[in-house]
Amino acid sequence: MTPGAIAILSLSMSTDAFAAAVGRGASHRPAVKDAVKAGLVFGVIEAITPLIGWGLGIIAAGLVEKVDHWIAFTLLLIVGGKMIWEGVQPRGAGEDEAQRRSGPWALVATAVGTSIDAAAVGVGLAFIGANIWVIAASIGFTTFVLTTIGMLIGKAVGTRFGKTAEIIGGVALIGLGTAILLEHLGVLGG
Repeated sequence: MTPGAIAILSLSMSTDAFAAAVGRGASHRPAVKDAVKAGLVFGVIEAITPLIGWGLGIIAAGLVEKVDHWIAFTLLLIVGGKMIWEGVQPRGAGEDEAQRRSGPWALVATAVGTSIDAAAVGVGLAFIGANIWVIAASIGFTTFVLTTIGMLIGKAVGTRFGKTAEIIGGVALIGLGTAILLEHLGVLGG
């Protein structure tokens, strides 16, 4: 993957965490120190989950070698579509309750919940032979930065901006999946 594609993927994978951080920031009004701690939790978990998915993908890669680009495309399409769907849904009472929960376990649970899609993307990355270490580090760092910023932004602007970021991230993932498919089909140079 090119550095630009890694940057797009990292930003896209971080938007769920950013959206959750904006919501938490709006409801908890964190200090900078607390926002950085939350960013670290989200960043570490978001870096680990694509590694787990990648490991599972490596195990299965030999079995699906001829259709790996279709699998990567499908996974990115599903994850991107899910992000767009969640971004356009109105906020529900359950979301408000989840944002009011505090404490380290609630933070970890939220971080795990927003990083599950990164595991699916990790599976797809295994199929295309991407450098998972660079990508996982980039996703983790980007998530750390965006989550920290999101917590602080949430204090001022509320949750609307987080949903917009999630929609943009979903569109970017679908675009990235399409580019992978087109490159493997020979439509795009690679």
